[in-house]
Amino acid sequence: MTATSFEHQFGREQPNAATRLTVLGPSPRPVSPYEAASRLTDDVFARLAGIVHRETGIVLPASKRNMVVSRLSRRLRALGLNDFAEYCRLLESVEGKSERKALVSAITTNVTSFFREPHHFVTLSNVVPDLAKKARFGGRVRIWSAACATGQEAYSIAVQILERWPDAIHFDVKILATDIDPEAIETARQGIYDDSLVSDAPRSLRRHLVRGPVPNTVAIGDLPRKLVRFEELNLLGPWPFRGHFDVIFCRNVVIYFDATTRSHLWERLSNRLVPGGWLFVGHSETIDRSTRIGLVPAGVTQYRRRVERQEHPFGPASDDVLDMEPPN
Repeated sequence: MTATSFEHQFGREQPNAATRLTVLGPSPRPVSPYEAASRLTDDVFARLAGIVHRETGIVLPASKRNMVVSRLSRRLRALGLNDFAEYCRLLESVEGKSERKALVSAITTNVTSFFREPHHFVTLSNVVPDLAKKARFGGRVRIWSAACATGQEAYSIAVQILERWPDAIHFDVKILATDIDPEAIETARQGIYDDSLVSDAPRSLRRHLVRGPVPNTVAIGDLPRKLVRFEELNLLGPWPFRGHFDVIFCRNVVIYFDATTRSHLWERLSNRLVPGGWLFVGHSETIDRSTRIGLVPAGVTQYRRRVERQEHPFGPASDDVLDMEPPN
């Protein structure tokens, strides 16, 4: 799907109608967390952990058993199910597609904040002049917030760009912000946050905040919103776009993955960077054997795509990452 406007280049996938589970007969008594825990046998926990791993890449060791019970007991009550074995059967069925999305929302952890790990934004600020130069000569600038949670990271990137490049919205500059959790993406699109989340926000962010629709909330202003596009995407699934990014933020994601999944994701991300492009990872993450996949350490939890002799820094013109088909 190719079109000149960003809205058409990256059309929003229409959500499927929610699958409804009809329970015949009297409504069952709600399941308490204690009852649910007693009904989560080792075999069923292993089965559930396998479903979570297939859907998200997240590894659930036995030590996470109580967390799983706490977060999913509410789903059992909402669905009127008596135990986790029934829940697994629903998840594995054709009718369980919408519930698998609810599972993702329940299991994933969306811990984020504005300008988290500020040294990355210092580096980004230093990179912006080169990105602006590229755009002023007719190039496009693409940045990916690859696990954006509820949007604070993506909006922080937009604000940092606007600080160094106030007229960025007049050039071909876009931030693609994705997350596996559909509920988190909806929150990010709304861009409305509790006052407490911006109590210590830097002045650069405050300039782009407006009063929220309800008391004690703030909303992201128009300029940062114009730079960001939010979409639901599973990093471990197919990526329905082409082209490359100048900067990728993928932070505090792979800590939940096994070694094989981590290595595969790092390599895929490296291959999506233009020569000289930047990759920012989480504070507890490192990329083993980074040079093997074309990455060079460039600071604390920062890497750059190696520039070969025949390549130009920030890359040649190529397919646009926003010329993409929405996922099925």
